[in-house]
Amino acid sequence: MKRNAYSVTQVNAYVRNMFAQDFMLRSICIKGEISNCKYHSSGHIYFTLKDDRAAISAVLFAGNRGGLTFRMREGDQVLVTGSVEVYERDGRYQLYAKEIERDGEGSLYLKFEALKRELLEMGMFAEEYKKPIPRYIRTLGIVTAPTGAAVRDIQNIAARRNPYVQLLLYPARVQGDGAAESIVNGIRELDCMGVDVIIAGRGGGSIEDLWAFNEECVARAIFECQAPVISAVGHETDTTIADFAADLRAPTPSAAAELAVYDIFELLEEFSYLRHRLCSRMEQKREAVKSRYLELSHLVWAGNPKNRIHQKRQYAVSLEEKLHHTMREKLTELKHRTGMLAGRLDGVSPAKKLSQGLAYVTDQNGTRVGDAAGVRPGETIGIRFRDGAVSAKVLEVNAIPEETERERNGRGKRNFFRGIDGRNRDDFG
Repeated sequence: MKRNAYSVTQVNAYVRNMFAQDFMLRSICIKGEISNCKYHSSGHIYFTLKDDRAAISAVLFAGNRGGLTFRMREGDQVLVTGSVEVYERDGRYQLYAKEIERDGEGSLYLKFEALKRELLEMGMFAEEYKKPIPRYIRTLGIVTAPTGAAVRDIQNIAARRNPYVQLLLYPARVQGDGAAESIVNGIRELDCMGVDVIIAGRGGGSIEDLWAFNEECVARAIFECQAPVISAVGHETDTTIADFAADLRAPTPSAAAELAVYDIFELLEEFSYLRHRLCSRMEQKREAVKSRYLELSHLVWAGNPKNRIHQKRQYAVSLEEKLHHTMREKLTELKHRTGMLAGRLDGVSPAKKLSQGLAYVTDQNGTRVGDAAGVRPGETIGIRFRDGAVSAKVLEVNAIPEETERERNGRGKRNFFRGIDGRNRDDFG
């Protein structure tokens, strides 16, 4: 017998039509607790509405958010008005919310706030108890599920930033019964092994999924741990008691790995810069010391008695050469002057006049006689020649009349023109 076969699309479409024909599901108000609430970048809000025994997926589209007067949080008790429809592609039904109102606070959220206030009053969240995260670590302890995405993200980022850091994983249960005790054992065991930093966390989930990190025993284990603890639970919007008790909160496990493991390549680049700066400063210092050494060497050399004697000796030799040069110039000048004076003396020398045929006449008292008027007839005079002297007696004195000044001037001019070529002035016509 041949059976009728329907496609999945046909079945989903049939179920969708059944939901659409049900007037109760077209506009229904459902009371429940918010869980796994996600604000999408598109503006839509995806969440789960649940009670003690069941849950239903829900979505509030961006166009319907105008009437939402509060920000939905995990554990909120709300009244959601909307329609229940089938998402035909996936074959599942969900609640399409149009209005959401508060209906008191959820029991988990109340429990969370009560424990938070209690531990805060005990001082377990105080900043003075927070331990600093070491900048350079060699061992990193990880408390999380061994098969989750969180441990893979931490391993990949740690290997990329510093492959020399040793990772020690404690495979803990992070959800369900016994999860809180497993997390506590992991923190204490890694602390006893002496790791530098511990990351305790897991991936995202609903408030029920993350509740193990809201237990008091986990908060006390983190507070009592000697090694610094980084809490990395869920996504950036998820907040747990472990985040407040930890020494540092990371928004995600990946961010926790970046906070715990220093980038060795950035460190090597910093070392390279410091090495270059150190070499440059050393070179500057060496040049400064060298310059100072040369300056001091010059001062020592200049202050050495032997060098000072050598300098004085060189100075004395220089003065001696200068003195000799000055003396030679002076002697040459005096020699030249002496020659000039000798020439002048030679021009007026009586001996030279005598050698030219002139005679030197003196009276009987030996006084020089310069003209005829100086003697009288009958006097005896002395006449000195170049080669000897004679005595003579004056027989007669013939005086020549003096020329007038005009006659002397005229005769001088005639003699001048005659002296040019030996001819008389009249010869020039």
